[in-house]
Amino acid sequence: MQRVNKSNPIKDQKMKKIYYLNAALLLGAMVSFSCTEEVMNVGEDNPPYVPVKVQVSEFSMTVDEMQDTQTRAAVNPASYDQIKALSLAFYASDGTLICDTTQLKSDPSTYTTFGDFNLLLPIGSYTMVVVGRGVGNGDEFSITSPTVAGYSSERARETFCKTQEVTVTSSTPLNLSVTLSRIVANLFVYSTDVRPTGISKIRTTYSAGSKSFNPTTGLAIENTGFSLTNSPSANVGETMSVQSFTFLSTDEQTMTITLEVLDEDDNVLITKEIPNVSLKRNRKTKLRGPVFTPSASSASFLIETSWLDDSTINF
Repeated sequence: MQRVNKSNPIKDQKMKKIYYLNAALLLGAMVSFSCTEEVMNVGEDNPPYVPVKVQVSEFSMTVDEMQDTQTRAAVNPASYDQIKALSLAFYASDGTLICDTTQLKSDPSTYTTFGDFNLLLPIGSYTMVVVGRGVGNGDEFSITSPTVAGYSSERARETFCKTQEVTVTSSTPLNLSVTLSRIVANLFVYSTDVRPTGISKIRTTYSAGSKSFNPTTGLAIENTGFSLTNSPSANVGETMSVQSFTFLSTDEQTMTITLEVLDEDDNVLITKEIPNVSLKRNRKTKLRGPVFTPSASSASFLIETSWLDDSTINF
């Protein structure tokens, strides 16, 4: 008698589930391992993965010395204290995210050498985005695409960036050296009077600029401004300073800066509105004046700009 194999619907359904589960796990393995040095042996249809090393070897930066401003060509990321995180992302030509990873200087488990990335990429053409930045409590930062990145938390940090096209053409390992450029403007506020009792915070509001930027251009995505709050860096009876960073919509931009002195309950005690403040990428602008002295005018403030050049403006 010939044996007949009858189909079991329940068993067939289970087998289909197992098949699709294995397929999903296989795809997940391809995605998750594409940013590591692990050897890929997923299957005959899997494209060859090429070792790629990206070395963030230096930062293009300047050092402010006020009367004698000097330009420095390069600084190693491991030795520059203000850069505490390095993020790397690769995007395919259609905009698909292929790989992203972040090194935190405070977490040695995220790197072997801070600034060196070792990964695997299939042969193809990519856009590489590298961002170096400061890190503070509560920061939320993301790179969404080669044209969109930024901070969704309260403030921007000192930020360096580089975007470039990368082509992986063969199985030969590819070594890339990247130099990042500072893309933020820096604002310092110095009081010429002393902090009185009852002062808890200083709120700084930019009338323009943004906390988000285009990694390809280094310019702000929006131009609507934002506010952030600092605790004064001084005890009662001492002068104080606070600083902040912003991305500009053009290389140089003039805007209004509003300073608000707050008590511990965030009540506004004093407001100073300073118009025509000139900010520039990779420059430091300094405001000096009586922050804690109520007045109808802010004409007593001085503006100094530096990092690559110096000027003082009375208004």
